[in-house]
Amino acid sequence: MKIKTALTLKNTGVIAVVFLLCMTLIYLVSEHIRSNTFFHNLKSEAVTKVHLFLQNQVDADIMQSIYLNNKEFINEVEVAVYTTDFRMLYHDAIDNDIVKENPEMIAQILQQKEIEFYIGKYQAVGMVYPFNGQTYIVTAAAYDGYGHTNLLELQKTLVILFFIGLLLLFITCYFLVRASLKPIREIVKEAETITASRIDQRLPVRNEKDELGELSQAFNELLERLEISFNSQKMFVSNVSHEMRTPLAALIAELDLCLQKDRTETQYRQAIQNVLQDARRMTKLIDGLLNLAKADYQKEQIKMHEIRLDELLLDTREIILRAHPEYHIELIFEQEDAEDDRMITVMGNDYLLTIAFANLIENNCKYSDDKSSFIQISYWDKWTIIRLSDDGIGMSDAEKEKIFTLFYRGEQEQHTEGHGIGMALAQKIIALHQGSIAYIQSKEKERPSSSNFLTFNLLAHPFKEK
Repeated sequence: MKIKTALTLKNTGVIAVVFLLCMTLIYLVSEHIRSNTFFHNLKSEAVTKVHLFLQNQVDADIMQSIYLNNKEFINEVEVAVYTTDFRMLYHDAIDNDIVKENPEMIAQILQQKEIEFYIGKYQAVGMVYPFNGQTYIVTAAAYDGYGHTNLLELQKTLVILFFIGLLLLFITCYFLVRASLKPIREIVKEAETITASRIDQRLPVRNEKDELGELSQAFNELLERLEISFNSQKMFVSNVSHEMRTPLAALIAELDLCLQKDRTETQYRQAIQNVLQDARRMTKLIDGLLNLAKADYQKEQIKMHEIRLDELLLDTREIILRAHPEYHIELIFEQEDAEDDRMITVMGNDYLLTIAFANLIENNCKYSDDKSSFIQISYWDKWTIIRLSDDGIGMSDAEKEKIFTLFYRGEQEQHTEGHGIGMALAQKIIALHQGSIAYIQSKEKERPSSSNFLTFNLLAHPFKEK
């Protein structure tokens, strides 16, 4: 069911219920007014008849005859007169006797002076009537045929008005809802025109203060994020294609060259070595891309546990030195008198952190003249600070701005191997662990030719009381 239909039915239903309640109230009020009016008329008729009887202005037989004759055509009031000791003085129709008086009723009337009650469809009253120093009990009863007829007509009219009103309400609600939802239909039409080739298109915001304006703004913000993600994805695919093409082309060229003519065993070995080198480059590139994809996971999707950063750095150092024995990696603990190991313990994923540290350390060594990297571990407040530095030539201001850009390689790309993934990957992993990473180029000469400092801060999460 569409929203337009649902809203129309709901609005019509709600208004119909209110309409029905109002009509019911009108009917009940009308019934109440009719009942009170007829009780008043009964009292007036009873007073008139008892007055005529007690003053002997009209003979009792004549009054009874008038009652019986009128009863055939109109709703004549049946009146009875009693003494306080329940002795009947007059009755319009003793055989009919609508009220059925008894001593208990007489006593009740004497006590309350006046009562009103129903006997089936008949309305009745009982009252005390004083006359010439004597007290009499008068009862009167009749059926309000005229009033009930009018009430029935009112009921029919209200039912007809209800169904006519219900139809008009449905039509009115339909057009009102349709008019109200028109801006949404326009938003839908605009949204349907947005495709991958037109992802830069935005929805018009006619009124920023209403809900539809807020919806359009939220949708435009979503489109903005999607456009950025889409463009990043396109650039990523383009860069990956470019990076993969070079080693693949070299590999294919080398194999084609081997097939063109026979070669010596040494030449074949050299060709295989070249192909193997290109294959390893491709493997390293693919591993970097896979790790980059893992770093894009949400924190909740990655298994986290307590990790000592000093132990993780030592393990990472051993891994790098096994692959590159020529590297020199030195770990420096500035605050060895820490109260406990919580100061260098974080909640993290050791696999991802190892990748981040390895990329940062290898980057130091690659761009250092003596293939060295210095790692300093310290802490401040609830922050663990790890500083990685080398004695390389540093970077220009333009390079520093792009250091964490994916696939970006600096001015030294001709002199060192790489794919421009390591720094971007390290930044993502550190951010995933609620840390920060920054590049600082120092002008101080703390070490010979030392100028490049890579610093990142990790909040030591598990500060649990032992």
